[in-house]
Amino acid sequence: MAGSALKTIIPESTDSAPSLAGLHKALADSLRLQILRLLKNESFGVLELCRILDIRQPALSHHLKILFTANLVSTRREGNSIFYRRAFLSKEDCFSDIKRSVFESIESLPVSIAQQQKIKQIHLERAQLSLSFFNRNADKFREKQGLIVEHSHYATSLQSVITSLGLKPKSSVLEVGPGEGQLLVELASRFSKLTALDNSKDMLEKSRSAIAEAGYDHVDFVLGDTAVARNENIHSDLIIFNMVLHHISSPAKTFKDVAALLNPSGFLLVVDLCNHDQDWVRKSCGDLWLGFDEGDLDHWASKAGLETRQSSYLGLRNGFQIQMRTFVNVANGT
Repeated sequence: MAGSALKTIIPESTDSAPSLAGLHKALADSLRLQILRLLKNESFGVLELCRILDIRQPALSHHLKILFTANLVSTRREGNSIFYRRAFLSKEDCFSDIKRSVFESIESLPVSIAQQQKIKQIHLERAQLSLSFFNRNADKFREKQGLIVEHSHYATSLQSVITSLGLKPKSSVLEVGPGEGQLLVELASRFSKLTALDNSKDMLEKSRSAIAEAGYDHVDFVLGDTAVARNENIHSDLIIFNMVLHHISSPAKTFKDVAALLNPSGFLLVVDLCNHDQDWVRKSCGDLWLGFDEGDLDHWASKAGLETRQSSYLGLRNGFQIQMRTFVNVANGT
């Protein structure tokens, strides 16, 4: 692996020599390679990585500092926790070819069964945090959501984005986490094949009631997440996550599920908050993630075989910013 990386042309700059030495020092350790493997397209907190690798925090922090100094990982603060992910490779990085070659080699390394089980448990614990919040606050959902943004604040812009996709009325549409059903009712007026997917029984019943009250009867309601949708082969031309992704334990895995569920040339539409530092939303709104960087969504989409299309951003008076991002399934034929 290191040999193939060394074959990459190295810029002829004496200033680059110390950085190059630091890069190879960072890669000359099996544990650090394991860390980079685990961060293939996931982000984990320090304590989560300690659990997965069965290592004490001081020792792990030492290795993470070396990887960070070599620009192999980047950090993001989520409240009181710091999450790590692989650094995005840029054209401005004179060692990007070396890093790309190393990353590709690392991805062939196996993840032990024990580590896979620990990762699965972490995802389960994250999901349970979110689900328990909605089970406790189903009757207060709109009030809680309204602390950040109300659907009416961006509904017109969202409908414009959906219209721009050019989908026909007979297109199949899946909304994940429809909440109290405001968007679902709007979708029911436009599309004849509509599915609502939610892992909270109480929230699913609220969206069911909203559809019944609006006089529609052509919506299928499914209890579960995108993994359940895959098991039931719920293929769609459009999948929508409307202010939902920040409640999901593993966005990277969700993007992969979506890619498997989308029909050829089908669209994924993500409406969510941009990255922010308002940690109070965790307790008040059940958020697992404090919004998302544009690069994170692009990275997860690319790894899942989805291609980034149009983006729209909307600033809110309370300081939050909404991003509306569309991706298309190119793996099966656009």
